[in-house]
Amino acid sequence: MIDIVLSTRNPSKAEQIKTIFIGLPISVLTLSEAGIQGEALEDGETLKDNALKKARYAFEHVATGSWAMSDDTGLFIHALNDEPGVKSARWAGEGAATEEITRYCLDRLKSKENRSASFESVVALISPDGQEYFFSGKVNGVIVEKQKVPAQPKMPYSPLFKPEGSDKVWAEMTVEEENAISHRGKAFRQVREFLEKQLSIRR
Repeated sequence: MIDIVLSTRNPSKAEQIKTIFIGLPISVLTLSEAGIQGEALEDGETLKDNALKKARYAFEHVATGSWAMSDDTGLFIHALNDEPGVKSARWAGEGAATEEITRYCLDRLKSKENRSASFESVVALISPDGQEYFFSGKVNGVIVEKQKVPAQPKMPYSPLFKPEGSDKVWAEMTVEEENAISHRGKAFRQVREFLEKQLSIRR
């Protein structure tokens, strides 16, 4: 069994990611589940920077022999010069609630005809011996004009972003539907494939 500490306290994100590893001898634990206090400061200039900072924070606190990983995700709205990007979680101000960020996004786009956007995720994975690996995923779509459903916990853009080829926003999808096409799903499936190869080598 491989133990991996996922450097997050976001319940929605944790549920999505854990689902991707079902069927493998891998145990994914959040910071809370691993008994780790605190969290990394996300002040990097890129998604890769922040993903690595969070993964390294977990790695510094994991038990010997454990892996650590984290992702950082950004929403890039093209009519707003790709805002909020790396600042997606803090776009409406430090400490803003999920609902406040959702409203802020809609307010910023009120006068915009072009509502195209993309979501990008970068995953940093650190092996027990300190090797660092990176994986990424991206999906294009649009920001809808009105919020129809509540946001997923700590996922302010989930009721607003509709990916290309779908008639649903993220918050209307099951975890399985979202993982099949999402930026995060794409990135973490690459992690799964990488770890499957590691497991086969060990066998």
